[in-house]
Amino acid sequence: MITAILSLSVFAGCSSDKTASKADLTVWSFTDELQEPINVFKEKNGVTVDLTIIPIEDYPTRLRPVLESGKGAPDVFTGELAFIKDWVEQDYWEDLSQEPYNVQDWEEDYVPYVFDLGKDSEGKIKAVSWQTTPGGIFYRRSIANEVLGTDDPAKIGEMLSDMDGLFEVGEQLKSAGYRLFPDEGAVRWFAQGQDPQPWVNENNELVLTEGRINYFDYAKDLREKDLTAFAPEWSPAWFAAMDEPINYNAGWEEVKEDAADQTEVFAYALPTWGLHSVLKTNTKETVGDWAVTNGPNPYFWGGTWLGIYKGSDNKDLAWEFVQMMTHDEEFLTDWATETGDVLSYLPVTEKIKGDFSEPFLGGQNNYTFFLDEAQNINPGIVTRYDQQIDGFFGSMVGEYVEGTKTKEEAIEEFYRLVKNAYPDIKTPE
Repeated sequence: MITAILSLSVFAGCSSDKTASKADLTVWSFTDELQEPINVFKEKNGVTVDLTIIPIEDYPTRLRPVLESGKGAPDVFTGELAFIKDWVEQDYWEDLSQEPYNVQDWEEDYVPYVFDLGKDSEGKIKAVSWQTTPGGIFYRRSIANEVLGTDDPAKIGEMLSDMDGLFEVGEQLKSAGYRLFPDEGAVRWFAQGQDPQPWVNENNELVLTEGRINYFDYAKDLREKDLTAFAPEWSPAWFAAMDEPINYNAGWEEVKEDAADQTEVFAYALPTWGLHSVLKTNTKETVGDWAVTNGPNPYFWGGTWLGIYKGSDNKDLAWEFVQMMTHDEEFLTDWATETGDVLSYLPVTEKIKGDFSEPFLGGQNNYTFFLDEAQNINPGIVTRYDQQIDGFFGSMVGEYVEGTKTKEEAIEEFYRLVKNAYPDIKTPE
């Protein structure tokens, strides 16, 4: 409480002498979501803040060398879920468990999995996050009413609560001329979530669960049963299908003359940020025609953690920014109500969650839905290897679906790829 009061007094008004003595702050991130908070911070503190945004695919390789050398390193930098467990184990971020930070005192105020993922294996807190990113199934209300007889998120969620139900709904949609998902990749969250375990266990063994193996079959079934629109994730067609009918080629043996047909996509599997950064930015005609509900199991995707570079000469100002972004109730209340970002900071979410009504989702309170889903997330399934192993696995599932490899060949190749990248990980012979 004392820390919060002191920080609020700093933000309420800084003397010209104090702000004049502060050095400029440098921040690196893989997303532009910090730009508006930085504008607020600059106005409150009378300082210059330089934000460098690097595409996520280049971010680790661009950032790691400057952190290791200390030359040109930022004062504050962010980490993403895909590599957070690797980076907290490195000697890059300041230990926020020590004086003067004492961030361990904040723990009860956060969604548990979010706070836990910022800790290293010794329990030191290296990074914190203001947001939680559970996922759901965003679906078109008009299509649901037409085909399923209701657009109620609770009732649609019951229909999609297991894999059999998911495929049954897919068949109903296909009969009416629609497609369940844009592509087969959407089902990965639910196939792998049947038996959630880390990719690498405590014995350093690769874990290929039954749920992960089932992903091969579920993806293949979606393709062979023609339940998707054949629009690969992040492709132009994938985005276009959010707002209009798209042409698709089902790969039939007896191909029509134009080799294509038109369909509309019913649903997308996306996390919290998918609403604001994906759906809203790619729709005009379908605004207000969406809702969100559960799939067969909870999942989470992405998220942004931030911390202070251990070698920074500007730690005091960096700490002020981290506090504002993750622990300032006034700022976070304004941020959440203006942007709809689902916070991990419970003192604010408890106050505001009952008042949300999202026009894009037909007035639905998606905030309470996502907060409930967040409570079911297990951070223990996240490992430092996930980014690369997920890539290997997804590519092998893709080759099986396309018919270039049998399932057995794809799994054997997956083992080989993991072994080549991480020789110390034990893979099945």
